[in-house]
Amino acid sequence: MTETDPRTAGEDEQGGGIAIVEPEDVAENPDEGDEEGDEEGAARPGRGRSSLRRLEEEGEVAADYLEELLDIADLDGDIDIDVENGRASVAIVTESGNQRELRPLVGGQGEVLEALQELARLAVQAKTGERSRLMLDVAGYRAGRRRALEDVAARAVGEVRRTGEPVRLEPMNAFERKVVHDAVAEAGLASESEGVEPARRVVVLPAG
Repeated sequence: MTETDPRTAGEDEQGGGIAIVEPEDVAENPDEGDEEGDEEGAARPGRGRSSLRRLEEEGEVAADYLEELLDIADLDGDIDIDVENGRASVAIVTESGNQRELRPLVGGQGEVLEALQELARLAVQAKTGERSRLMLDVAGYRAGRRRALEDVAARAVGEVRRTGEPVRLEPMNAFERKVVHDAVAEAGLASESEGVEPARRVVVLPAG
């Protein structure tokens, strides 16, 4: 079987296959998550929990930065600020409702969006002096990717239950891995990550 590519699955309703991994190929150490906690979600004990006001401030700083960027790029868009899962969340949407107008800020496979998110985080850090875990979405791209990745995770879970063998998915970024980890956990199985960026990937493990 071929490995499932999470970057294309769901975009044209083609799921692809899932590669089975021999047990000895699975990473020996459990995934400890990314430095920023993107993969594992909420802030970890000992790292300190941000107040709601601080997270709102992060969103406001990022929104100001992104508004300037939209002006420079001559793009029309509204910016929504929220706090979700213990982090600031900023979304850029079009006033007209035609999200395709913002596609240049997403890129073919979300690479431009990832770069913009990092720039927004750096802008927040420069203003507040603290590292940010802010999440940026543009034109609903992440929401669509989440749905596609949940489908990928569901197929992997089904394959693991059928064969009793681990399943390795295609490399994903931290956001994508977190979505898969969450979906696998909700299905009652365990998962871990192996490899290093940009080839870091999720491995779905059999029960027990």
